[in-house]
Amino acid sequence: MSIANSAANVLRQSRDIPSALAGFDGFIDTICDVVEKRHDARSYTRIATLKSYGERIAAAAGKSTNIEVVPTLVKLGGNGPIMANALGALGARVSYCGMTGYPNTHPVFEEFGARATLLPLCEPALTDAYEFDDGKLIVGKHATVADVSYQNLVSHVGLEAWNESWQNADFVAMVNWTMLPFMTTLWQKILETQTPNAPRKTLFFDLADPEKRSRDDILEALETISQFQKYHDALLGLNEKEAIQVGDVLNLPTPPGEVLTHESAQELADAIRARLEISVVVIHPTRFAAAASATQTAAVEGPWTGDHFSAGFSFGHVLGADLEEALQIGVGTSGFYVRTAKSPSREELAGFLEELAV
Repeated sequence: MSIANSAANVLRQSRDIPSALAGFDGFIDTICDVVEKRHDARSYTRIATLKSYGERIAAAAGKSTNIEVVPTLVKLGGNGPIMANALGALGARVSYCGMTGYPNTHPVFEEFGARATLLPLCEPALTDAYEFDDGKLIVGKHATVADVSYQNLVSHVGLEAWNESWQNADFVAMVNWTMLPFMTTLWQKILETQTPNAPRKTLFFDLADPEKRSRDDILEALETISQFQKYHDALLGLNEKEAIQVGDVLNLPTPPGEVLTHESAQELADAIRARLEISVVVIHPTRFAAAASATQTAAVEGPWTGDHFSAGFSFGHVLGADLEEALQIGVGTSGFYVRTAKSPSREELAGFLEELAV
């Protein structure tokens, strides 16, 4: 039986409905065109390339210029909400603690809130994405990320609601560490107040491009993740660049160059997992995904698309899939989203995996 068919069987045969708790970020993403020439009140020609936009800005040095930006789409964003949405589509019961609007849910998150239980921490941050044919310029207004703290969890969410959500969750995702300056402290408070008495569960962590954070900050975060393993099964997700950086921070031998192979990705995942003494490390370049547990390493081909891969991989793990099956469920979730721009249901994903196996 192919691994795709085996992964589909895991989805079809399990009738479990996992309870998931995710956090803690939340963004309002505004997709924008930059106007090159306005023709009338309703029509314009956009600047086609990032290169041309850069040249226009550079030409204004020593002078001034006027740039018109046209919003084309406003949507929810953030690693946590996107991953939580994907988990909900797969059939998990989802609670989301994060930057969804406080004291009132921001309208962008209202549809999300109809499918998930929201535990609001603070107002969302804002991101404008200027899209061009040759790239994307991301402009962030992120002051509210500093409001993601244990103090606001206590005062805005309430310990009773938070404790109940944590205790009842089979799976917890705590993602986008880099963007949230007090995330390590929040993790440490959760360790202190929650983990000793909670049922053992699966925890998923990601760092989200920690290049701008100091080496000491990254090391403290990794050591904190390691401490969760005493009480829960800790999973760490890394992309290719992050995996090499984490290996360097941990003083592990890293593969030469910046392109991982199936073999070197498995070896690096295993080395990071062993150094941190956690359950699983998964590394997902754009071309394939690899992972290591204490008893197995595996790699599968397939596209990786951020939080959809993480949702699928984690969901498969919670359902009891082995490492290779969980990786296949992860890249299948990602592949389905790439093809359809839609998060798959469990049945849709199983059918998609069976088509891949043909």
